[in-house]
Amino acid sequence: MARSLACTFFFDAEPLGETGRHVLDACVLCSKLLRHDSDIFMYRGDTPFCSEECRYEQMHLDAACARQAASVRQKQHAQWSRHEATAAPVSRKTGVSVASY
Repeated sequence: MARSLACTFFFDAEPLGETGRHVLDACVLCSKLLRHDSDIFMYRGDTPFCSEECRYEQMHLDAACARQAASVRQKQHAQWSRHEATAAPVSRKTGVSVASY
């Protein structure tokens, strides 16, 4: 019986479009096929690598992306803080008083 796409589950071993291939068959970084009788280096739980070098390179790429994202967030926060500090109520800028009811 053929599998229906509607009946597949997110934890199926076969990715869509790649039937017959297991998740741990190739290195995520360099796509080198992983032999079942050799070491597989894992990172972040379920990400396989063929060597310590590939895993280390991925770790550095992830760290660089995290630093870049943090830098962008920090710049956005600084711009927001500057905007909040310089923004004054309209009544102060124009000298108009605002009465409360």
